[in-house]
Amino acid sequence: MADVKVYDMSGNEVSTLTLSDGVFGVKPNEAVMHAMVVNYLANQRQGTQSTLTRTEVRGGGKKPWRQKGTGHARQGSTRSPQWKHGGVALGPKPRSYRYALNKKVKRIAMKSALSSKVLDNEITVLDALKTDGFKTKTIVKMLEALNVGKKALIVLGANDRAVIKSAANIPGIKTTQVNTLCVYDILKFDRLIVVKDALAKIEEVYA
Repeated sequence: MADVKVYDMSGNEVSTLTLSDGVFGVKPNEAVMHAMVVNYLANQRQGTQSTLTRTEVRGGGKKPWRQKGTGHARQGSTRSPQWKHGGVALGPKPRSYRYALNKKVKRIAMKSALSSKVLDNEITVLDALKTDGFKTKTIVKMLEALNVGKKALIVLGANDRAVIKSAANIPGIKTTQVNTLCVYDILKFDRLIVVKDALAKIEEVYA
C-alpha cells in the first residue's frame, strides 16, 4: 500500500492518504501503454491528406506524340505519374485512421500509467482546488508553492469552469477531469496533480 501526502493550495501538508494497490500499485506494462499512446495519436489524425491521380490532374487529354516511329517510348498522356506535373501513383487519399482497443487493454494501460507516476514520485494530491473567479495568479501561486515544474496535468473531480479558465493560458499546464483522463496525457506531463475528490473517483472507476 502506497501512502502519499496531501497538500493544500499553499503547499502545506495537511494529511496522508493510502492509495489503492489495485489502481496505483500495479506493475507498469510498457507494451500496453505504448499501444494505448499509438492508438490515441492515430485517433487524433484528421486523415484529410489527398493527392491527385492521373485522372484528376487538369489537362493531358492529347496524346503527346504518335504511337510509333518517333524513337520515344509510347505515351498516352502528359499527366501520367512519370511526367512533370503528372498525377501521383498510389498516393494518400482521405481516410480514417481510427481503431479501437478492447476495454481490458485500456484499463491495464491506465493503471500502468498511474502506477508509474507513483513509482517515479511524480504525483501530487491536493486537498481541494478552488479559485475566486477567473484568477490565473491563484493557480500560478499554487504551482509555485507545490514546486511544480514546467509541465503538469491537473485532474479535477468536477467541471470547475473557473479553475479550467484560470489555468488555460499557463504554458505547460493542462486541466482534465476523471471522465476525460487519458494515458497519453498522464505520460506526457512531468507531474500529475490530482484533487482528492478526483482521486476517489479514479479508484472507484478502475479498482
